[in-house]
Amino acid sequence: MQYNHTNNTMTTKRLHLRLFQTSDAPAATKLCNNYNLFKHTLHLPYPYSIEDALTWIARQLENFNADKSYEFAMTNKETGELVGAIALTNNQRFQHGEIAYWVGEEYWGLGYATEAAQAIIQFAFNEKQYHKVFARCFSSNPASGRVLQKLGMEKEGLLKDHVRKEGRFKDLVYYGLINPAH
Repeated sequence: MQYNHTNNTMTTKRLHLRLFQTSDAPAATKLCNNYNLFKHTLHLPYPYSIEDALTWIARQLENFNADKSYEFAMTNKETGELVGAIALTNNQRFQHGEIAYWVGEEYWGLGYATEAAQAIIQFAFNEKQYHKVFARCFSSNPASGRVLQKLGMEKEGLLKDHVRKEGRFKDLVYYGLINPAH
């Protein structure tokens, strides 16, 4: 993975990671307005509207430029089609960040989350010089846990009944990875 500082992009074997644009809102809405995706995410609203997408996209450049978070559209390198999103938060005080991602249901099981997350980890360690990256997922989402394990992340803990979603308390599993250069 090579990070392009001029365009704020990354390219992997099959993906082009770039900043979201307003023109991505219809595709993001189509992918995110899906109950099966919603039930596996912490912050995604459902139903998901075009206004939700536009509001989310509008915040991203400001957050990127302020070094608060870095959100990238996961797009198919050959077709340009949006397949998902990956983000990295920045906690400068502790030199770490959280990875979060979603992939449209029609693209599940194709390895896109793992491929994009490998790139964002390299970005975190090589470009941002983080000491650690971490991620969390619901215990009811073992597919996401497998993605994190493939990245070399270690399970660091389970927070029981940590968040409330759809009227029920859910467990969160935390995973982490220390920068091997530190």
